[in-house]
Amino acid sequence: MSPSEDRILRLLKFRGDQTTAAIAIHLDITAPGARKHLNGLLENGLVAFEDRAGRVGRPERYWRLTDEAQKRFPDSHAVLTVEMLDSVRGLFGEDGLDRLIGERERQMLRRYDAALAGLHGIGERVAALAEIRSQEGYLAEAEQLPGGAWLLAENHCPICAAASSCRNFCRSELALFRQVLGDDVSVERIDYILEGARRCAYRIQPASEGHHA
Repeated sequence: MSPSEDRILRLLKFRGDQTTAAIAIHLDITAPGARKHLNGLLENGLVAFEDRAGRVGRPERYWRLTDEAQKRFPDSHAVLTVEMLDSVRGLFGEDGLDRLIGERERQMLRRYDAALAGLHGIGERVAALAEIRSQEGYLAEAEQLPGGAWLLAENHCPICAAASSCRNFCRSELALFRQVLGDDVSVERIDYILEGARRCAYRIQPASEGHHA
């Protein structure tokens, strides 16, 4: 795969469906050049397209990742993980699985607390958390929103198979974010992969302005 084709896949992963023109602008190449790369990805089953009617003129072609392309991003050994979770559930029951998730949460909290030590502003803390999560394979981004709130967006879930098998992983991570970011902020999940969104995203703002979800 060429570097340009790899960049296209990452763009679609981070930003969702994109037009040929938008992809060309992102790559700083001509529209025909973008189409050439997209057709190569199409032939390899890594992208698909949908023609959508615009307000005027001819329909626009929107490109998206296929399931095959999603497999190119880290999955943290999905099959093995699910098999191990099933074994833990079979041997120790749901309580044993909850204890396992709780211990994972405590270990992550210690690691995150150390990384965020000395950071005070919401923006600094969210940016540092996004960096940690990206290192762990979540392709995370931090973005400031109007009004002083922040967005933590995770464009990939490397434990998606595990979370699908046991949603307590998702509840645990939300609780973890609330702990590590502090009592002075509110954390609300606004996008959720397991409910059909293309990413998981969290709105983070001063606690007096928000609420927990």
